[in-house]
Amino acid sequence: MKTRNFTRHRRKQSGVMLLEALIGILIFSLGILALVGMQAIAVRLSTDARDRAEAANLASQLVGDMWTNRAILATYAYDGTGTPPAPLQDWVAKVEASLPDADDNPPTITLAPSALGASVGTETTIVLRWRNPSETSVHRFVMTAYIN
Repeated sequence: MKTRNFTRHRRKQSGVMLLEALIGILIFSLGILALVGMQAIAVRLSTDARDRAEAANLASQLVGDMWTNRAILATYAYDGTGTPPAPLQDWVAKVEASLPDADDNPPTITLAPSALGASVGTETTIVLRWRNPSETSVHRFVMTAYIN
């Protein structure tokens, strides 16, 4: 009778190992899927960081050019429409080449007397916009500098 009892228990447990293997494969698959998702997010965030760093470098370069050419500072004003002024043409071309979809979102440069007084100089605001191909929202970088 003991052997018979043992056989009954064995029949009740048949297929349990297959079920455990399927559950293990499911858990492993979910883990792999999560890793792929995290990798995609990491790539997107690193691309965004690269674009922001490029925008900061381009804006800093323009501020440096403005500082060295203070005599023609007023000619740097650009509202983003039409042909850029002569001192900005190479810089705008570099912006369009460096940032994704920047040609549809042109940069703007505004020059205004400083609200802090004439001794501070001209308040210069540079706005760069771009849009990554996989996104619908437009990213924006703004730099303000005082040039006297």
